[in-house]
Amino acid sequence: MLCRICFESDHWLRESAAQYVDTELVIAMKTARSFSRSGDRSGPSSAARQPKSSLTSRRRKGEPDKGPTAATSKSERSRDLILHSAAQLFRRQGFSATTLRQIAARAKIKAGSIYYHFDSKEEILDEVLDRGLRHVFETVRNAVERAGKVSHRRRIGLAIEAHLVALLETSDFTSANIRIYGQLPEQLKKPHRPLRRAYAEYWDQLFINARRAGEIRADMEVVPLRMFVIGALNWTIEWFRLENRDAVLELAHRTELLIFEGVRQP
Repeated sequence: MLCRICFESDHWLRESAAQYVDTELVIAMKTARSFSRSGDRSGPSSAARQPKSSLTSRRRKGEPDKGPTAATSKSERSRDLILHSAAQLFRRQGFSATTLRQIAARAKIKAGSIYYHFDSKEEILDEVLDRGLRHVFETVRNAVERAGKVSHRRRIGLAIEAHLVALLETSDFTSANIRIYGQLPEQLKKPHRPLRRAYAEYWDQLFINARRAGEIRADMEVVPLRMFVIGALNWTIEWFRLENRDAVLELAHRTELLIFEGVRQP
């Protein structure tokens, strides 16, 4: 039985499927693009995921809406600092080993101040996970869409590059997401699966398009290929030593060559 495999931490979540057909992927892709362009950030299945708050503004009950200036307020900056501090700690020592007191200490605020912004460590985790995957998804999608009319190989190469840049260079949220997701209990994973599935299906469609155009072998199965590629990219957080952006781009280029050219002597 073929399995649909979603973006995971050190492994891939498998959800059994009787079959994996291109038409289903096209529908999923249209849905993913639709929620992005319409401004709906709830994900491709908003009914399945009901986030506790918006990514752009989370106010405690009774706090007035201060309008556009709220994003630059001291309160909003403090809240973002808490999230960044939590992401760094989650990435380094895991979710269970991280305490609210440690997050507060890293953010240089009083421990009790966290409760002005968040009700629990789980609520902080929810947003760290969501921001992490949205960041890598949007970075990859934007890089591919900006390329315009290029070969499918080039699109995949740009996706590889963007994924690595988001993972290694720009986002503690993304690397924390990859490191800790597999460690979490089921109830903390479930709200994030629709977006993870959409990201996996976005990559599947890139490979399907390349296969249809003859840029990938016709007998190549898309899902195992995506699993191999994304798994290899995600594993770089464990061994790659980031020195500069050029090093990340070179790693992306070598990965693209490995996928399309293999290791066979020409």
